[in-house]
Amino acid sequence: MPELPEVEALAVYLRERAAGRRVDRIEVAAINALKTYDPSPSAAAGRAVTGASRHGKHLDVELDGLHLVVHLARAGWLHYRERFTSAAPLKPGKGPIALRVRLDDGSGFDLTEAGTQKKLAIHLVGDPAQVPGVAKLGPDALDVDAATFADRLRARRGQVKGVLTDQQVLAGIGNAYSDEILHAARLSPFARTDRLTEEQLAALYAATRRVLTDAVTRSVGQRAAELKGEKRSGLVVHGRTGLPCPVCGESVREVSFADSSLQYCPGCQTGGKPLADRRLSKLIR
Repeated sequence: MPELPEVEALAVYLRERAAGRRVDRIEVAAINALKTYDPSPSAAAGRAVTGASRHGKHLDVELDGLHLVVHLARAGWLHYRERFTSAAPLKPGKGPIALRVRLDDGSGFDLTEAGTQKKLAIHLVGDPAQVPGVAKLGPDALDVDAATFADRLRARRGQVKGVLTDQQVLAGIGNAYSDEILHAARLSPFARTDRLTEEQLAALYAATRRVLTDAVTRSVGQRAAELKGEKRSGLVVHGRTGLPCPVCGESVREVSFADSSLQYCPGCQTGGKPLADRRLSKLIR
């Protein structure tokens, strides 16, 4: 799932390539991905792309008074085209393309979604706050100061992995970067937020800023097609089950859930003890 660094990079990418162009038309191929109907996509025609920004993990394409707000979910992505090979409109239900934005110079971008779990969400609104997911967001993970960070984590009692990825607590952190942050902070993903010491909270705040800032730095300037590979190349524990931890050499381990998993290093995070499957055993804190 694209998280704060990748969405920030996509916003920068769009500002550099699309800002100043006018929308020729928007074509919708997957009607279930479009969550709004008023204004209709036709209302975007002729409007200039005035910018692109980010709200947590939501991408906001600014269209001279309107906002095309996109949550890419787990399998969504943006593909920029310098020129489309065909002027024929998209056929609904054909292929992975959910929505296409054609610009007046022949360029534009496709919003796509792979797989069977269709959770890509696209809103065309006058104000981003009209998007329910945006309206509920907590402060951005890179905008909070240390005191606010600590207060928000303490206020939502639970396992630190789940609290970090709760978008109403902090916006922008997902499954991959929470694994990376917790590894950098040397904390178990199952540590309780209400039991974290001042020193642990300070380490977690510093790790959050360092991991996300480094990822943004690596991502911005990359082409949209290169961002997924850039993300994978920078991960230390996430998606690296069985490989040696680059810090201590211990094998990275995994805990699986119904529809997701987490990765961690026992040597760095749990005192050398492996975590049991959460569904079957008592948690190691």
